[in-house]
Amino acid sequence: MKILSTVLATAGLVAAHGYVDNATIGGQFYQFYQPYQDPYMSTLPDRISRSIPGNGPVQDVTLIDLQCNTGATPAKLHAAATAGSTVTLRWTLWPASHIGPVITYMARCPDTGCQDWSPGTSAVWFKIKEGGRNGTSDVWADTPLMTAPTSYMYTIPSCLKTGYYLVRHEIIALHASYTYPGAQFYPGCHQLNVTSGGSTVPSSLVAFPGAYKGSDPGITYNAYTAQTYTIPGPALFTC
Repeated sequence: MKILSTVLATAGLVAAHGYVDNATIGGQFYQFYQPYQDPYMSTLPDRISRSIPGNGPVQDVTLIDLQCNTGATPAKLHAAATAGSTVTLRWTLWPASHIGPVITYMARCPDTGCQDWSPGTSAVWFKIKEGGRNGTSDVWADTPLMTAPTSYMYTIPSCLKTGYYLVRHEIIALHASYTYPGAQFYPGCHQLNVTSGGSTVPSSLVAFPGAYKGSDPGITYNAYTAQTYTIPGPALFTC
């Protein structure tokens, strides 16, 4: 019975929370890093997404883990995509209790690619999409991800200079965020080779950690009262 209880508890942990499972980019399907399969394979599959430890959160805004998740390492591949095109990300089924915003950032990698590069604490990130609370209702940006099939789309800015980019995509779960450190961060990163772009290299960049503070109204927030919500981080980059 003890062994059965342990197995059931582990199964419950795996079923909870979530992460991006796969994507369609440039018309191609990409399987993302599989935290409960890839580490146990004799040959690690080449991915476009950086490693994640599982489906659990990061809960400290001062840690480098906030950037691409705990222990994230660069991926070997890049997905080819044209500037101005739309990327579809598919999450594992998101728990209905974990209400919160969905936010997407990009960072320009070196001209040699993202496969050997991590930003560290440098200010390199610009925000390209954000969604929070629909007024004071119970509808959040992550609400559509709570019903199968799940999908989220973002558009690569059309004016971006051609090159390699790291995309940071996250859900912030606010179900226990009325006191700090109650907010839960679920970040993940994937790598793009953006073609047919313009000449714009975004400025006004932020760092992770650094872009968020625990005292931000979008981090410490009572999601169970009818009040407006302020999405944390910088203003959206636009062309």
